[in-house]
Amino acid sequence: MKETEVKLPDDFRCPISLEVMTDPVILSSGHTFDRASIQRWLDAGNRTCPVTNLPLPASPSLIPNHALRSLISSFLPGGLPAASTSGHHLDSLLLARLSFPSDAATLAAVLRLAQDGGGAGFRRLVADSGAVSVLLRHAPAADRPDLQDLALRALIHVSLDGDDARLGLLAEGALDPVVSALRGGPAAALAATLLTSLAVVDVNKATIGAHPAAIPGLATLLRGHDGRQRREAATALYELCKFAGNRPRAVRAGTVAPLLHFAGEGSERAVQVLALLAKCREGKDEMRKTVGFVRALTDVVRTGSPRGVEHGLSVLNLVCSDCQEMALEAIGEGVSGLCSVLAGDMDPKIGRNATELLLRLEILSSPCMTPNRRDR
Repeated sequence: MKETEVKLPDDFRCPISLEVMTDPVILSSGHTFDRASIQRWLDAGNRTCPVTNLPLPASPSLIPNHALRSLISSFLPGGLPAASTSGHHLDSLLLARLSFPSDAATLAAVLRLAQDGGGAGFRRLVADSGAVSVLLRHAPAADRPDLQDLALRALIHVSLDGDDARLGLLAEGALDPVVSALRGGPAAALAATLLTSLAVVDVNKATIGAHPAAIPGLATLLRGHDGRQRREAATALYELCKFAGNRPRAVRAGTVAPLLHFAGEGSERAVQVLALLAKCREGKDEMRKTVGFVRALTDVVRTGSPRGVEHGLSVLNLVCSDCQEMALEAIGEGVSGLCSVLAGDMDPKIGRNATELLLRLEILSSPCMTPNRRDR
């Protein structure tokens, strides 16, 4: 590519060739390269990222970085040549109509294409066509809830095309508009669902959690009265909190109390999230300060579903560990008797958790223990 007189940012240059990229693509490591350079690297038999040296899948995918390509093109007087594409193309009429602001009929057509117009190949077509950028601009537009709904639904189906699609959506700048859609209204549940899908990729968990409004936005939905929004928010938090770094963030966002309330209403997912939060010091401390926490979890263990019982026992195990005060409270709520019965449960996870908790309560309630000992 001929150099121009314009001073271009270093991020426009391929880490391999050091030339300005004409067809930037994202590797599964999250780094961007010019397609020709990274393809030569892979064709030579290399299966590590040239930047991080971390291993790559046996058949690495190259995701078009439309956002960066557009940015590079805007810096160059003549722009970039059209990127080569393969496979199917969106209908020319649909392409002609696909712009911002769009209309309901056009977005509905894009949704049908992403949803059932031919499976993964057609979802990939939507992603590679540039339609994603239009969908993302509609995602936070609460003033047009009909268009917002269609856009978020289409983005959810695009994300179902696999981890590469999820990485690509974040690279396209999906996080800000999706988090903005969490602020309320009928689209908030869809935004939480999309965050759940994006968070399936481990590197995305950290990126989403680091956004200053993502986890707090989910916490706000948990405190609301819309059942669907609460369910989707709990599911998104469960996926995000599999990454340990997000657990203290969730605690600081004030999720413990609404999760406890939701668990008391029979939400298995809420109990699962509490089990993850109890694995961090901040989570245990917050649970120990929450009035009625042990009583609520005891009710879950007493009347919950098998999965709720399993995770409820796990939470009590963690909260009572090294804390005689909580152990004595649990004994007072009848947890020891429950554990004696559940220790013989046919579900091995329930039996194991009950046995461990019963032993812990016996140790912490023994006369040799210092009264009311808390190790924070």
